[in-house]
Amino acid sequence: MYGALADAEGDESRSDAFRSLVQAEMRHASRWAEKLGIDPATLKPAGRGPRIRAYQVVAKFFGSSIVIPWLVRGEAKDISKYAVDPEARDLVPDERQHARVLRAMSTGTSSGEVTHAAVGSGGSIRAAILGVNDGLVSNFSLVMGVAGGTDNADFVLLAGVAGLLAGAFSMAAGEYVSVRSQRDIYEHQIGVEAAELAEFPEEEHEELVLIYQTKGMTEEEARSIADRIMAQPEVALETMAREELGLDPDALGSPWGAAGSSFVAFVLGAIVPILPYAIGAASMAFTLSAVFSAIALVLVGAFVAVNSGRSASWGALRMLFAGGLAAAVTYSVGRLIGVTVLG
Repeated sequence: MYGALADAEGDESRSDAFRSLVQAEMRHASRWAEKLGIDPATLKPAGRGPRIRAYQVVAKFFGSSIVIPWLVRGEAKDISKYAVDPEARDLVPDERQHARVLRAMSTGTSSGEVTHAAVGSGGSIRAAILGVNDGLVSNFSLVMGVAGGTDNADFVLLAGVAGLLAGAFSMAAGEYVSVRSQRDIYEHQIGVEAAELAEFPEEEHEELVLIYQTKGMTEEEARSIADRIMAQPEVALETMAREELGLDPDALGSPWGAAGSSFVAFVLGAIVPILPYAIGAASMAFTLSAVFSAIALVLVGAFVAVNSGRSASWGALRMLFAGGLAAAVTYSVGRLIGVTVLG
């Protein structure tokens, strides 16, 4: 499995990490081969069957991070088996290190260094920004497309309302599944860390000492702090989650919060293009819809740009261009289809 993922991985540092895991597992295999009277030189990884090839294809197209949670569970099972086997207990530290490498890789790498990022409260903020943007652009394009094909304002309004509801529920469902899945991964990582603290407190203590030494403390200072932390199990788990996993146990993100904010934000964005049709603006509905949507695009683009440290005017123009282009294309298509159908 590790060899297949190494071949599928496009990032060289992550591929090297998988290959190092291959070598480690082959060392373990050699250990068991010697005990069984088998020449270790004859060993080689098993062939890649359908299951492994399926994982490889998924990793190739969607990234290896998507399959790593299953590998972490496998390493956790190995740890449990080795821990109760007198002939294998000395392999437990290796397997635990493998699990740490995988947990680190599950959140991606940057410039060869493992990074972690919890969803936190930012999940709802991100969902809200994406919701407004998607709702505005998608429904603006939809309204323009339908308006290009028919002069019946009722049809345009019906299509706009349908697009609003379908998009809002779809966006909310997608955000819920996304945040829930990511939270499950983080909770599993914290659960594994809790099990390690319970089963291997001495090793976890040494890890804390090393962590604080890398922060510039002397060994004596690091050990003193580690002693105090390990004396309080809840504090130890929270500390290891933050220091080793890069996670805040109290800010893993709320699936319902992300879904709710996404739903409301999408509705707020999507209602802008249909508002003139809803209030019965008659012949002015099309023009007002375009004007209202253009203003909203400028405001949303400027807001996003300012919050990302970029120029508000550049963000506004970029958003206006992107949304306007999408609406122009759908209007043209709608016009073409309307002329063809209606003659």
